[in-house]
Amino acid sequence: MKRTDIPVVIGVAQLVEHESDPRIAMTPLEMLVRIGREASEDAGGGKRLINQIDTIGLVTVAGWYPRNAAALLGEKLGVRPATTITTEPGGETPLVLVNHVAAQIASGRTRVALVAGAHNLKTLKRAVKEKVQPPWGEGGTGVPQVIGSKKPSVCDREKNHGLHLPIHFYPVFENALRARRGLDIKFHNIRIGNLMHRFSQVAAKNPYAWFPVERGVEELITPTPVNRMICFPYTKYLNAVLDTNQAAGIFMVSDRVADALGIAEEKRLYWRGGANTREDPWFVSERPDLSISPSLCRCARETFLRTGISIQDMDFIDFYSCFPVAVEMAAEAYGVTEDDPRGLTVTGGLPYAGGPGSNYTLHSLAAMVNRLRARPGSTGLVTGNGMFLSSHSSVVISTIFGEPPGAKTIAASSDGGSKSPPAIAEEADGRGIVETYTV
Repeated sequence: MKRTDIPVVIGVAQLVEHESDPRIAMTPLEMLVRIGREASEDAGGGKRLINQIDTIGLVTVAGWYPRNAAALLGEKLGVRPATTITTEPGGETPLVLVNHVAAQIASGRTRVALVAGAHNLKTLKRAVKEKVQPPWGEGGTGVPQVIGSKKPSVCDREKNHGLHLPIHFYPVFENALRARRGLDIKFHNIRIGNLMHRFSQVAAKNPYAWFPVERGVEELITPTPVNRMICFPYTKYLNAVLDTNQAAGIFMVSDRVADALGIAEEKRLYWRGGANTREDPWFVSERPDLSISPSLCRCARETFLRTGISIQDMDFIDFYSCFPVAVEMAAEAYGVTEDDPRGLTVTGGLPYAGGPGSNYTLHSLAAMVNRLRARPGSTGLVTGNGMFLSSHSSVVISTIFGEPPGAKTIAASSDGGSKSPPAIAEEADGRGIVETYTV
């Protein structure tokens, strides 16, 4: 790969809207149009950059299913992209999409790409409650390429035992991790509180955070009328907040195209590579050890191998943070302590900055770009996590030029490589060991 073919992120944008009245709140399409225009302005490209778009990749928007959302966005921006892409749901998918688009740029198949996503669940839920049809629109010509897996995230056995949502599964992982570490409940909860307190401190300074409020350790972990226990050991303040209206997006081009468009050097963030892995066994009830995610560990190793950059060389880190255990396991996998002085988020995390459906990591990537631009010579790591620690992804970007050692295979997905599933006893018989639990 020549330097001129290296993918670069040149423009970013985010927005947050607290208005939820479906009659007047921004629609997903209106949000995405605004993101496209603002990201173009951020790059310094303006309408000229928008006119050059040949690829639009959109993270799936919950509750909005036009025929081709990416093409519809192109129409509103005044362009007809040759390539349109969308995703299946999953917190890992935005970074998988970014890595895919980067590979297309590096190979010369894409020239200018807009990658974006929106989340309007706050408005959607109010519309359902008030029995109002939100004017979100339909249409879009052509059929988009779809990235991601349609595989069910939960099996019938898990559903029969009341396990079917993230709020049920992640506490199970958390208690398994506590047991492996040999910690008592009080001490472990304080550790969780300290971890997420630091996240809330970052959110308090984030202009795009849904809850820009710093919360103390006891406030986070103590059940109260406003901070009820959801599933032990997680109170409300320790859960990702899904009821938000947020959007984010980025522009990606090659270094050569950035030169042709006159994009300033200080605007460019070099894509240094990334990885994505899937858990195997896939279903949580079939995994032999719920205190660790082998595919997350694999994703960390693949990230370092494919980028040629170690964790010690990362100046900024954003670990996917739907629940504390996702951060704790990521810290183990990537080889950092939970109180690493660099911090483990650049947004404030999903419980405080917001958990906008599948699109959180475009927010963290946009925030990372701004952090890196403010510190020339710096490098940042962003990670994603889908479903129930089931799929993992990463992207490394830097102000420093460098060709990814694994560029030719960077977009490939690999299995986590777990042990074989244990035998499942459908009915209890004899002695057993409680591995984990939640209430």
